[in-house]
Amino acid sequence: MMRIMRGTVKADRPAPGGFFVFCCNPTPARHAGVSMPASAQYQAALTIGTPMPQSPLPTSSARVIHFRHSSRTPLMKFCSNCGHAVVLRVPDGDNRPRSVCDNCGTIHYVNPRNVVGTIPVWEDKVLLCKRAIEPRYGFWTLPAGFMEIGETTAQAASRETLEEAGARVQVGELFSILNVPHVHQVHLFYLATLDDLDIAPGEESLEVKLVEEADVPWDELAFPTVIHTLRCFFADRAAGRLQDSSFRLHSLDIDKPMRPLTSRATVTP
Repeated sequence: MMRIMRGTVKADRPAPGGFFVFCCNPTPARHAGVSMPASAQYQAALTIGTPMPQSPLPTSSARVIHFRHSSRTPLMKFCSNCGHAVVLRVPDGDNRPRSVCDNCGTIHYVNPRNVVGTIPVWEDKVLLCKRAIEPRYGFWTLPAGFMEIGETTAQAASRETLEEAGARVQVGELFSILNVPHVHQVHLFYLATLDDLDIAPGEESLEVKLVEEADVPWDELAFPTVIHTLRCFFADRAAGRLQDSSFRLHSLDIDKPMRPLTSRATVTP
């Protein structure tokens, strides 16, 4: 087993959570089509990420509506285009709340973020990184991170592998795609081959190491996305599907935070 350690520690801070309260006023034109009865149907529909009914919304009365958001849903206070305050409401023709600027008319959309990484391989070993940041400080993971503007997913995977593990790789085929809606993310992992053994922990890693399947610290892996990807990888390798590229793209929905693997897809041995 090859193991390389470093001493620098870096930490993130979690995003705030809670409720946003928005007073709907049916009179001004800017609020047209927004006010609605505070019925259970519409209250549930206004939860961010849940589509609303497509039927026209009544505007006969003004109500205070609570828009629920998860602990990781960013809430914008000011427009990044003109600097004026924004309000959270359902734009005309839309079906869910958005941050809207009434000064310049900009609608600010919050879309899922792509987390892209690799399964870096050297002979029969896989490269893992020990996290130096929260969440899951001190747990092991595959090298991965957020995709940047102007990158392809494969380029992002290669860059993150270099940044987190100092490893240069040849990126292969896309191996797994995992939806993590409770944190508004999609995770993608590529097969990859290490160019050499010149590896070292980056700023976001405490340690990096090459491990055989028998030495994978399953109880110390950081995320269900990594657990599922590695299980699929070793199952495909044992069945010979990696050698002849007959493996299928693995897909999974992670429905709850930080639980053991709960899957709508099963690993085929």
